[in-house]
Amino acid sequence: MIENTQTNMFVDTGSNTTPNHFHEEKIVKYLENAKKFDIFFLIIAVSIVIFYKMTHKYKTDISELEEEQDENEKEYKKALVHGEFHQYPLLSKNELTKETAIYRFGLPSDSYVLGLPIGQHISIKAEIDGKKLLRSYTPISLDYEAPGYFDLLVKAYPTGNISKMIGELKIGDKIDVCGPAGFYDYNENCRKKLGMVAGGTGITPMYQIMKAIADNPKDTTEISLIYGNTSESEIFLKKELDELCERRPGQINVYYLIDKPEHPDEWKGGIGYVTADLLKEKIASPEEDGVQLLLCGPPRMVSSVKRMAVAMGYTKGKPVSKMEDQIFAF
Repeated sequence: MIENTQTNMFVDTGSNTTPNHFHEEKIVKYLENAKKFDIFFLIIAVSIVIFYKMTHKYKTDISELEEEQDENEKEYKKALVHGEFHQYPLLSKNELTKETAIYRFGLPSDSYVLGLPIGQHISIKAEIDGKKLLRSYTPISLDYEAPGYFDLLVKAYPTGNISKMIGELKIGDKIDVCGPAGFYDYNENCRKKLGMVAGGTGITPMYQIMKAIADNPKDTTEISLIYGNTSESEIFLKKELDELCERRPGQINVYYLIDKPEHPDEWKGGIGYVTADLLKEKIASPEEDGVQLLLCGPPRMVSSVKRMAVAMGYTKGKPVSKMEDQIFAF
């Protein structure tokens, strides 16, 4: 009976649709339905993946923004306490020339910044040959970019005292530091135009102020710097200064001046010393509103430029410069 039943399933009944054709149609419909379901589930799966990636990316972006915001809003402790000396160890030394290097000193932890207002300096003390000495230095690092450390650009003169001592420091050695000190405290747009004349390592307070202005999109103060040195190799922070000029074209300008160019045909700056004509050409007129002239460098250079500036019409400053003076010597 089983054999007959199975045989009858394939007997021609005279209809146009054979059992074989009937099964073929069922198989085709099944495959079509299966494809539809496969496509449907594939679309669902792809949609889930896309949705996950988009939401994950959104969460990641939000997290990054929150972390960046938290970092910007983080309140750091200030290492400097006015009137108190504290010791800070040397972390690294980056030699620029035989005598000049950038020295990085460590603060108690990354939760500290130096706490130095822009335009002010620190004092370093040491006892050398039985004498207690004190010298002033302006860091080239700014608080908002240097949690846990500060950088000093120092030229260690062979006949120097504090500078020579710094030049002989080994990693881990400490210096005694006090601050803040000084009468210049730069604030956003406190001047419309700043003329600057610097020599050698006298570039440090200028660079600090220039960088603060360049890093602040709201600060529109115009800067014109004349930077004098003995040779091209002695132009400290030239790369950094050029970058500031590129970031703020027209607003920040630097004119390099050296005694003798090593490659005269290639040198594009000035040669010689700061003259009255050069000062008039590069520095804003004292008659303009909101103009100030800042000086830092060898004493003879500072005295000479002061005289020329006064002859131009700048108001003569006090023996010890104050923030409100039209000519300020660091």
